[in-house]
Amino acid sequence: MTELVVFDMDGVLVDAVSSWVYVHRHFQVNNDHSLYAYLDGEIDDLEFIRRDISLWTKKEPAITARSIEEILSKVPLMPGARETISTLRSRGVRTAIVSAGIDLLSKRIARELSMDLEFANGLVTDGHGRLSGEGILRVKLMEKGDAVAEAAEALGADLAETVAVGDSRYDVSMFERAGKGIAFQPVDDIVRERADAVVEKKDLTGILEHI
Repeated sequence: MTELVVFDMDGVLVDAVSSWVYVHRHFQVNNDHSLYAYLDGEIDDLEFIRRDISLWTKKEPAITARSIEEILSKVPLMPGARETISTLRSRGVRTAIVSAGIDLLSKRIARELSMDLEFANGLVTDGHGRLSGEGILRVKLMEKGDAVAEAAEALGADLAETVAVGDSRYDVSMFERAGKGIAFQPVDDIVRERADAVVEKKDLTGILEHI
């Protein structure tokens, strides 16, 4: 019996490809150079976060976390997200977010949907709430499975009875640690091939038949 469902956030619980990219688009900046450097192993996760933040502070040096939170407040829920979490809760299944995205968004989503736990990356601020340029690394993009195990332990759930839901190759490590992996609207062949079930329709309630 399923005890826990762990969700990727961007592209799964929210209808946005990336919370980082959502903010980049607000400031009309692009992080492709940093992404390629990260994927090539030239920089680590924390440096990737620093470079993303620097794109915003170059545009607005005194930008605050509150301003970023306001930008992210416009990110919409994925169709069916509210119903899905509500149904799982009614079945006694715990729910958690594991995301390499921004915690200002994951906290809002977890609160709005009454989810049990959320793990995402943070932004360091100074005494005035302004971004310092440093990040808080909680979830490594290529090692999200570790956070799935951490969530299961925190909630007292058996990993074998845990389901992971993701949409990209970065979520495959989640599938490897969980008892079952569901690819929701998969954006690449790797996550589709490594999943135990695939939901193509843009309605998160579609995962419920596989849980």
